[in-house]
Parts: sequence; C-alpha cells; structure tokens
Amino acid sequence: MSSEIATLAAPAAPPAAAASPADPAQGGAGTGAPEVTFTGRDGKGILITESAMKQLAVLMAQQGSDKVLRVGVRSGGCSGMSYTMDFIDAAAIASDDEAYVYEPAGAPCFRVVSDPKSLLYIYGMQLDFSSALIGGGFNFTNPNATQTCGCGSSFAV
Repeated sequence: MSSEIATLAAPAAPPAAAASPADPAQGGAGTGAPEVTFTGRDGKGILITESAMKQLAVLMAQQGSDKVLRVGVRSGGCSGMSYTMDFIDAAAIASDDEAYVYEPAGAPCFRVVSDPKSLLYIYGMQLDFSSALIGGGFNFTNPNATQTCGCGSSFAV
C-alpha cells in the first residue's frame, strides 16, 4: 500500500475548526487571537500551529537533506502512552506510513510521517511550540486523550 501524501498549507481564512484559542494552558501565546493551524486539504491528520511550524522548519534545516519527521506513540509514560518525535531518513518511511507535506511560509517544505497504529491515537492532535522558560518546547493537545500527565508528554485513551 502506498502512502497518502496531502499538501498542507495555511488557509487564507481559517475555518473555526482549524483555529484554536491562544490559551496559555494549551501552549498558545495568550493574546486571545486564534492561532493559525496547518492541516491536510481534507481537514484530517495532525494540526501544527504556526509557532510549531517555524520551529520545525529551523530543526529540519539543521538536520540536512533527505530527513523527515516521524511522529507517533509508544507504550509507557506516567499515563500509559507517550508521544514520540524523531527525525529519520526518508528511506526509512514504511510503505503503510501516512505522509503529509507541510509548506511553512518562507521556509522549505518538509514531511511528517506516522505509522497507522499511532495515527489512531494522534489523529486530530495539535502540535504547538512555546519558547517559555517553564513548560516550553513542543506541546501536544490530543482530543483523543482521556487522561494526560502533568508534563504533557504522555496520555491515556
């Protein structure tokens, strides 16, 4: 089975479902204005906020050519499952992986891949980035999670 590739770009006028309040508890800037998120043309997959897109573009540039970002889950963590993010060689993409192409403004496009089993748990998840000294870094907001831990890197469904 071949991977489905959806091109992801910022919508001209984001629909309500593609924006989330910039709530500090959710990792947003706290300005009250909705932050633009990036998703597939069909509205499915992982949502990535503009701040996370910028940070990922920087990290991808540091990784060199022919790298992709793998996002998934694994057993473990204080809530039962934990998120994983790692850069892998493009040659390591499995035939059943879902692949999405992200095109950040002013930066080269990059791909995010996820295995089908992980995608069941992270489908619709929002990836955000905060540069705050406390609680900074990548933050996951998962609508499928029934329980999350205090650090935000593990969850239960």
